Amino acid sequence: MYISSLVSANPSPSNDISAESPAKRPGMSTRNRILFFVTGWLLVLMPFLFWWNTWFGRHLSDKQVTEYLQDDRHPRHIQHALIQMGERMSRHDPTVTRWYPDLVRLATHPVEEVRNTDAWGLGQDTSGPGFHEALLKMLADTSPLVRGNAALSLVLFGDPSGRPQIVALLQPATITAPNSGRIVDADKAGTAIHKGGLIAKLQTEQQTVEIRSPISGRIRSLFAQTGQTVSAGTEVASVDPSSDQVYEALRALYLIGRPDDLPAIAQYERELPEVPDHVRQQALLTEKAIRARASGPS
Repeated sequence: MYISSLVSANPSPSNDISAESPAKRPGMSTRNRILFFVTGWLLVLMPFLFWWNTWFGRHLSDKQVTEYLQDDRHPRHIQHALIQMGERMSRHDPTVTRWYPDLVRLATHPVEEVRNTDAWGLGQDTSGPGFHEALLKMLADTSPLVRGNAALSLVLFGDPSGRPQIVALLQPATITAPNSGRIVDADKAGTAIHKGGLIAKLQTEQQTVEIRSPISGRIRSLFAQTGQTVSAGTEVASVDPSSDQVYEALRALYLIGRPDDLPAIAQYERELPEVPDHVRQQALLTEKAIRARASGPS
């Protein structure tokens, strides 16, 4: 009785609300709609434009190749042009010869990635004027990858001069501390790493120095842990080369390898998880070819 009197004395809130006309929501203005659309469009477009401008598979016109080869402000443009040239050279396109002087010139370019790509390009035409000589000079390059690529290209010329550099491609890269200091951060053994990838940070008296990998591959060992103090030149880590690098080196040694190279090859003949099957098969074929040459007529 008490409850029913309360209910009848107080009108229902829901009835009051239903009696009122619904409030109008302010709509998005045309200007805001346009800004929203443009922002969303740019969010999609910008990554595509970045990919499009950095993708080496994008076709370049002859005019663009000429411009890119001279674009020292954008080394990736030079690499893009070199890759397109190499592909055309492999198809025996005679129009590419106009840029042959640029190939020889770029063998001494200050950017390592450009020299590395150029070393590959110089091997695509063994009749190119000055190509052989440029590759021989690149065997003394400061970069192990440039030396290795130059050695691989020389094999196409029938020149085994770069054999030591090719054998070196099978070996782990040793990374040393550039300065004395304390390791403040370090990666883990077994981690896959790209060329230029960060291995450790070294705190010196003046600054923090980043220690990076000179090759792509996998960190084999770390000899300095976080918090450890090291001297300049101390070995910090070793990095096993990538499967692609090993495979190309084994293919080259199939043609020019010697019995002295067999210990370096044997490590890739074992059935291990880190050795892909195609690499192991190539190592076995390479050893067989070397032994056959050694036992053949002199």
